[in-house]
Amino acid sequence: MQMVLIAVGTKQPQWVNEAYAEYADRMPPEYPLILKEVKAESRTLGKSVEAMMAAEADRIRAAMPAHARLVVLDEMGSRLTSTALSERLASWSEQSDPVVIVIGGPDGLHESIKSAAKEKIQLSDMTLPHGMVRVLMAEQLYRAHSILKGHPYHRA
Repeated sequence: MQMVLIAVGTKQPQWVNEAYAEYADRMPPEYPLILKEVKAESRTLGKSVEAMMAAEADRIRAAMPAHARLVVLDEMGSRLTSTALSERLASWSEQSDPVVIVIGGPDGLHESIKSAAKEKIQLSDMTLPHGMVRVLMAEQLYRAHSILKGHPYHRA
């Protein structure tokens, strides 16, 4: 089952790229994790927040593989433990469709993306830098896989 992490924003510090790659590279062949970055709309053109998020939503949809299961990271999403995420991963893998996890831009995600999502997940009650969210999501997906395989990486 292919997993695609779509993130709004293309310029991340080197440490973010390296940390993300560390966990993405640990994923096994049956769970490849692919990062697709989409350009954030410029915040200096005088567009409304709604128009900027709509433009980003169009880019997100264009980056999604066909027939993908859409999961969004959202502050109002479900809180999951690492074990619960591993159960979701197991459930997702029973399907042949790719899973797309979306990290929104500076203003969040357009309602059209949120409403199309099969699931909404919350990573934290705190606001996190978007680059760090990439790293945290990759690490948690690797941890979820480790839990499923009984690998000692995760110690409950």
